[in-house]
Amino acid sequence: MSFIKSAILALAAATPLVSASPVARQFRNGTEFAILAAPTSYSGPYTSFPSMDTWKTFDELFDINKSYMNQAGSTWDDIGRIYVGISSAAATIGVDERVILCMIMQESHGYVGVETSFSPGEGIPTAGLMQCSGCAGFPGQTGLSQDQINEMINGGTQHYKGNLEDFGDLWATSSIYPALREYNSGSVDESNLSNGLGATDSYVSDISQRLQGWAD
Repeated sequence: MSFIKSAILALAAATPLVSASPVARQFRNGTEFAILAAPTSYSGPYTSFPSMDTWKTFDELFDINKSYMNQAGSTWDDIGRIYVGISSAAATIGVDERVILCMIMQESHGYVGVETSFSPGEGIPTAGLMQCSGCAGFPGQTGLSQDQINEMINGGTQHYKGNLEDFGDLWATSSIYPALREYNSGSVDESNLSNGLGATDSYVSDISQRLQGWAD
């Protein structure tokens, strides 16, 4: 990897990506929905959050969430392509496909036409299924191609991979949960992953419960 590319990725990994909770998004018909906080509020270091052996399988999670994607505005063809895009990104980038799916649900409810939002303070645009800075978005559009959906998922997953690498890039919650905190807020209080430092306090707690099967 070139020095310039490394520097760009490092800068991106330090950028907060998401606005404060609850996050307002819009359905295809223009009505708003809110991404709500999960029923349990976890806080503290990564060890205080649900362990990986409590997570459901990817297929179980996808089955739970696909109706919510459709309610948010994605067509069933879009949803099938999201499944393919997640599987591809997980294999090529090296990120747990369950985490990618649950990040998508937290960020956009799986609506491929989600509007572009802006990070608090800096006003940096964050677009696409994973509401990631520098990523493609297709506001208001549905019936997207596989390439368009892959572009959104790959962009967010690659960004999150950079966050994982900041915490050892392990297939373990010791990397996964702090990296989620960094993806959302740019900085991490490792003693309390529910300290959003100006971003969404419940972000890691919410996703940890999505991984167990909670959905909204």
